Amino acid sequence: MLDRPLAVYINWSSYDELSDNVELTRDIAMRQFDHFLRLRRAGVKLDCYLMDAFWHAPDGGYRGWRRPHWQDDGDEWLAACKQHGVLPGLWFGCNSLATSRMKPVPAWKDSIQWVGDRAHGACMFAGGFLPDLMATFDHWYRRGVRVFKLDFLDQYACLPEHMMTLLLSEIRALNGQAFRSALNIFKREHPEAVVMAYNGFEESSLQGGTDVELRKSLDTRWLDAIDTFYCGDPRPADVPAVSFWRSKDVYSDHLVRAYELQGFELKRIDNAGFMVGTTGTCYHRGKVAWKGMLLLSLARGGWVNTYYGNLDLLDDRDAGWFAKAQALYLPLQKAGTFSTFGPLPGSGAPYGFAAVGERGTLYCVVNSGQSVAELTLPGPATRILFRDGGFTPRLSGDRIVLGPEQMAVVASGGYADAANELGVQDDVVIVERSEKQSVQSVADGDNAIRFSVAAPTNGRLRLILRQRQNGSAKRTSGGAPPTGTTMGKMLTISATQGGKPVAIDVSYDKAIWSGLSWAAGEIPAERLRAGPVEVRMTSVERLPVDLTAEAYHVG
Repeated sequence: MLDRPLAVYINWSSYDELSDNVELTRDIAMRQFDHFLRLRRAGVKLDCYLMDAFWHAPDGGYRGWRRPHWQDDGDEWLAACKQHGVLPGLWFGCNSLATSRMKPVPAWKDSIQWVGDRAHGACMFAGGFLPDLMATFDHWYRRGVRVFKLDFLDQYACLPEHMMTLLLSEIRALNGQAFRSALNIFKREHPEAVVMAYNGFEESSLQGGTDVELRKSLDTRWLDAIDTFYCGDPRPADVPAVSFWRSKDVYSDHLVRAYELQGFELKRIDNAGFMVGTTGTCYHRGKVAWKGMLLLSLARGGWVNTYYGNLDLLDDRDAGWFAKAQALYLPLQKAGTFSTFGPLPGSGAPYGFAAVGERGTLYCVVNSGQSVAELTLPGPATRILFRDGGFTPRLSGDRIVLGPEQMAVVASGGYADAANELGVQDDVVIVERSEKQSVQSVADGDNAIRFSVAAPTNGRLRLILRQRQNGSAKRTSGGAPPTGTTMGKMLTISATQGGKPVAIDVSYDKAIWSGLSWAAGEIPAERLRAGPVEVRMTSVERLPVDLTAEAYHVG
């Protein structure tokens, strides 16, 4: 198992073939490699460059590289990694062949689960698939690959005869046992290999949102064979936020807590929370609010620190800040103690992550609610090292007051030195005040509500819609970019005053592959006059849903 924290760059999000149509090519991969080296020269710790999904030829058994996207079988990239002391990493789609876009090779033929004329999956406990997959891992290890990202595991794949003789639970158990045993042998024979588990290892998904009922979903026996488990691709939480990007932070925070409750040490959880990029998988984020995203990814305490996407978006000044943040947290990951405190992030209340070392403590804190709120820290802190713009948190001993949707990092002891200050995140501006208004909504057609609320005299009118079904958050999705319908057309907020429409500023109107259970927007007071504002909120869901509204005067 890992004996130290590892910084792993993964090039997904600089391309995206699932929630966008940007294919991985040699030029994209090597361009990011050049920027990987540039950031390292600037002091950023980057140990591994991992080539993510679909580098492989569909008919190559995970040994050949896709043509014409690559003119060799990874030779140029592997040589560059060796030249610059970079650990190479590769993605493997395990045995879910349809999802991984793999065609059976001869060694797999007696393991294939066919659905019609399509190879759907491969049985792990019968036939030649698993021995060949492990031989493939050995092949790449001998070529220098040290980090193995395992994705799209199908633990229900089987042969036709198994369907009549085994229960689904037995099939799952046999696949899991076979793969765990093989990975244990692989790890023993390849001691430098780092194995990262992604989709398919959980029994029931925890990753769909932050309103999912928590239950035992992961078999901790996998921890004997696998170094880290990821807890979900970044997506918006079911907690509304005017700052769309903060909602994504809250999602990753919540899922780390959910996996911690499954019995996983924080250091074994890959939060996968840092993703900059220009594709649909990160909602065309660019690098907006990247500093808070980075600090939270470090503060969650995972020993595999994954950084996804377009490294070219980070300039040399960004690199210096990145390196400073890492220098604060990475030594603590190795020698300190990380813990969580406060309610679950999906509750909408303040919470945090603590990192305790010999020199003191770092607290990374978030208020996921819409009101100014106080959070009690596990111990006293004396300096604010980082915060969002706008509202200045009020720190007093072991208590901190945060604005709505705000995050901050505070410190005690040696970490509270002024030299450790990381500044203000100016592209996230937190309101100074938030006053909840009383609203009484009434039905206004199928899956539609309306209400009146007084216009603010200054500041902004903040409007929030929540969508639920059968007591739980209900996500709506119009599909992924580039052809998906944006959420502003599916969960709508409209306002009028005196019969005339009033424009609403929103950040959620994106094509969101993972869906969204809320909408949020604001109207500056300058667009309004004294008196009531008529608001209508709707959902395009065909079945009945429960819509609830909130309104705040903020400024």
